[in-house]
Amino acid sequence: MTRLGVNIDHVATIRQARGGREPDPVSTAILIESAGAEGIVVHLREDRRHIQDRDLKLLREIVTTHLNLEMAPVSEMVNIALDIGPDLVTLVPERRAELTTEGGLDVIKHRDKLRKILNNLHKNNIRVSIFIDPDSKQIEAANEIGAKIIEIHTGRYAESHTKEGQIIERENILNSALFARNFGMNVSAGHGLNYRNITSVAAIKEIEELNIGHSIISRAVMVGIERAVMEMKKLINEAYAVRHLA
Repeated sequence: MTRLGVNIDHVATIRQARGGREPDPVSTAILIESAGAEGIVVHLREDRRHIQDRDLKLLREIVTTHLNLEMAPVSEMVNIALDIGPDLVTLVPERRAELTTEGGLDVIKHRDKLRKILNNLHKNNIRVSIFIDPDSKQIEAANEIGAKIIEIHTGRYAESHTKEGQIIERENILNSALFARNFGMNVSAGHGLNYRNITSVAAIKEIEELNIGHSIISRAVMVGIERAVMEMKKLINEAYAVRHLA
């Protein structure tokens, strides 16, 4: 079955707005796992705008599924990852002014730096994914530096306002997933996915994991986190079933 990783950054965003203790992302992670998600995703940003170091340490202690640490490819974050030991590190670009991650890493431009980081994390038994645009040249560069896992950035698909645009961007995601699988890479996808657009991406059999945050946390405000997770899992599982009947 296609796995669901739930990003809980926005739980911490709400907490940080008041500078208090609620809502607690760690407690939220427990509820998310109990609702059937296969992973917890957090982005420890350099400016600590939402997830804090203490959150990460506590999550490492309580997450029983799969802890995915998104982080910028910088020495401070590498050292934190080596200390915490997440199940997976996802290397993402990061600009302080952005509201959310705006695109994939430019592997071609930062090839040597990323290769060193991958080698360092791999030799310490930490699996590494690279968040990447659906671009064959970037995927090829990721393979050349030793990446075993990529997460395809689905932002352009999610932000397409026409059916034609969505079809084109979905085809780019599919072709990128196929291209990566030809190198033997594991493929995840995420960014901007929600309850309305998830089915078409979840139907791509080469994608093994979908990482979704804002949409699920937004839905949880209305119906509760467990129901929000279960509703998303249902959509993903239905798409999985359909693709295996085809």
